[in-house]
Amino acid sequence: MADDEEVQRVFDALDDVERIADPEARSRAQVQITAATRERAARWTQERSVLAHQMQAEGESVRGIAKRLGVKPSTVQDLLRGYRGSGQNRPRSGEASDG
Repeated sequence: MADDEEVQRVFDALDDVERIADPEARSRAQVQITAATRERAARWTQERSVLAHQMQAEGESVRGIAKRLGVKPSTVQDLLRGYRGSGQNRPRSGEASDG
């Protein structure tokens, strides 16, 4: 599948970075990649959220959405509820949520 080939090329490129002999050059490359990944991750999460909402509107179950997107059902629930990050904006146990 073409998508799998693209993903593998990204992994191969990351492996190439890990093989950079000069530790300082390797570190600089890692910093650049980490910064770009953080920026993209936010966009990608938003994209997944929109897609999860579309699938839900079409009648797909949380488990079905999870399988199609390749994530855990709890991740789909978080996307549908608008949660993000590491739990910073989730209601505390016992508090009501807007979802």
